[in-house]
Amino acid sequence: MEPLANAAEVALAGVVRRIGKPGFEAALDAFLTRAIGIDNLVVLAFSDAARPRVLYRRHAGQDVFGALEAVYLTGAWLLDPVYGLHLARVPAGAFRLRDVAPDAFSRSRYFREYYGQTGLSDEMAFFTWPQPALSVTISLGREARAPTFDARAVAACRRLAPVVAALAEEHWADLAPPGPAPAANLAPALAEAAGPGLRLTPRQAEVALLILRGHSTPSIGLRLGVSPQTVKVFRKQLYARCGISSQAGLFALMLPLLRGLERGAGR
Repeated sequence: MEPLANAAEVALAGVVRRIGKPGFEAALDAFLTRAIGIDNLVVLAFSDAARPRVLYRRHAGQDVFGALEAVYLTGAWLLDPVYGLHLARVPAGAFRLRDVAPDAFSRSRYFREYYGQTGLSDEMAFFTWPQPALSVTISLGREARAPTFDARAVAACRRLAPVVAALAEEHWADLAPPGPAPAANLAPALAEAAGPGLRLTPRQAEVALLILRGHSTPSIGLRLGVSPQTVKVFRKQLYARCGISSQAGLFALMLPLLRGLERGAGR
């Protein structure tokens, strides 16, 4: 019997044929578009604090990657929930952004400065480990004009996760890391980068990072093992030390420091 011309299995066979060859990423994109239904796709390689490498990108409608170079790749990626999966060394799998993001992520300044500019209505990510210290994330997006991923699409992503991981691990097994990787704990490095002008303590730097990543006061308290009231004191001390009064001011102050850490990681 002739295979159906539009079957996802036919597209999957095309991916298998291109493992280790040019065109693999486009073939994987075609397969996932057929199997899941997506508007855009970006593939990123992470290696701790080294700048991520963009391996592939494709968008259908508006340019959802317009702020990728200007904001994300210039330090803001250090605040990203998907990058947090890399730091946590989570096993390979399929993850929905809304499920792994901090509780106040959509109200964070990072969300407004980056995700708010993409026009995405939803995002799923296949997280894979081609090498022990190098992860490759394949992020599938739905744009605002399209519906979010329904339960059926999410279930399909989770069923396909072992297949996508096997394909990625085989294709990118010899991928060179994006660059040197300093310690994954950014708080001490951020405190040092702040210099004698701000004199941030490592704890204040840690609170700053948690705020910018989109954690609420109760969430920060849980992560630090302190009460919400103590977190409020930490926040007040941090804002006073920085001479700011809002998260917008904190983002504007910290982003250049994060960019400095990223540049240092790439040397």
